[in-house]
Amino acid sequence: MTLNKSEVNIQAMNTIENSLDKIAEKILHLDEASLDFLWDKYKTKMEQFSFSKEWEKSVIIFSIINSVRVKNAIFNEQLLSRQANTEKAAAPGKARGIPNLKLVK
Repeated sequence: MTLNKSEVNIQAMNTIENSLDKIAEKILHLDEASLDFLWDKYKTKMEQFSFSKEWEKSVIIFSIINSVRVKNAIFNEQLLSRQANTEKAAAPGKARGIPNLKLVK
């Protein structure tokens, strides 16, 4: 169900946002290895479509697991990129603020 912008209750939206924030906080504490173990289970459930709440929950759970995997992949990629940039900046002769000058006669 989609509401028009004029029908949206700000109080309800704040409650929904707070609920989503709490859910995200709990998801951040889940172990990715455990989630990976469940990935196949919920992928299979999701592929076996049925008009049921269980199927709908399976799709949501599968999406959450994938979201955590994507978040971790982006996080690790950024971490490695920043480490590589830090190592380049700390390379000999490339110290920050000290120009690489040569004596010319």
